[in-house]
Amino acid sequence: MHVPDGFINAPVSAAAGVVAAAAVAVSLRGARKELGGSPEAGGDRVAPLAGLVAAFVFAVQMLNFPVAAGTSGHLLGGALAAILVGPWTGVLCIAVVLLMQGVLFADGGLTALGVNITVMGVVTVVAAYAVFRGLRLVLPRTRGGVTAATFVAALVSVPAAAAAFTLVYAVGGTTDVPVGKVLTAMVGVHVLIGVGEAAITALTVGAVLAVRPDLVHGARGLTAPLKLRVGGELVDAAPAAPEAPAPKSPRKLWIGGVVTALVLAGVVSFYASASPDGLEKVAADQGIDAKADQYEHATADSPLADYGVEGVESARLSGGLAGVIGVGATLAVGTGAFWAVRRRRTENTGGARV
Repeated sequence: MHVPDGFINAPVSAAAGVVAAAAVAVSLRGARKELGGSPEAGGDRVAPLAGLVAAFVFAVQMLNFPVAAGTSGHLLGGALAAILVGPWTGVLCIAVVLLMQGVLFADGGLTALGVNITVMGVVTVVAAYAVFRGLRLVLPRTRGGVTAATFVAALVSVPAAAAAFTLVYAVGGTTDVPVGKVLTAMVGVHVLIGVGEAAITALTVGAVLAVRPDLVHGARGLTAPLKLRVGGELVDAAPAAPEAPAPKSPRKLWIGGVVTALVLAGVVSFYASASPDGLEKVAADQGIDAKADQYEHATADSPLADYGVEGVESARLSGGLAGVIGVGATLAVGTGAFWAVRRRRTENTGGARV
């Protein structure tokens, strides 16, 4: 759903840029709490995991899957990021991914970067996490309950983003297409894409839950407190106070995640669907892209443009190398940014990790 240059006019694109910048600024403040906890609370393990989540989202977004005749979809990632590392950090993860895609690979217009961050980052995270937290209140406090809530939250987040794009188009679209037609087409195809998003997100969160549930932000407080019957009423039992075990290192999970992302981007991406994604298909069918050809992407001459390495003749090798470079660059930028946010939190608390 990467919006290219030319779909949205300059004033609305600029306004969306302001909204996106404000959202990132607010998320930076919120992420300091998510990333700045004590080692016992897992604060020192979230920053590298957040960088890994950004790299994983980048890799999986290269894997377009077919959803209808002549149409494909790919992961947006907002739900996945929010549930794994928290909503504030999740917004930053998606912002890093979109920035790297726009600058290095000419994917998504640079003038539309604010639109993309707002639609694909902010809206997906807010919608998914709101649904997820609501379902956690009513579903069993088990891994299965978390996985089920994850599936529904991810499913809802994709058509929510499609509706948000339609709203932006209604205000600042560069072509004269009835908004009702755009909304029907966008939401219709993105409900189908949402099913794929939900499956990928639930499988990924479920896999992490199976090995390191302590690292999943949305799974905190999985087990309900022990109940005792006192005087005919159920009351919470006083928790035992055993000696706290040393926090486990996330190294194995981190290495496994990096290897998985590299394989997906470097090898599996070659077999991704070549059909246009939901937005591209709707834009072509409805005429939204009528003026897009007037705009050349600012980084169209990038040696990595269109997810290929300039000068490498083999399409398989070119695409694979581009994917590996993208994963490495996103991992480095994301991890560095999240460590900087964590360090800022530590400095602001006078050196004490809280």
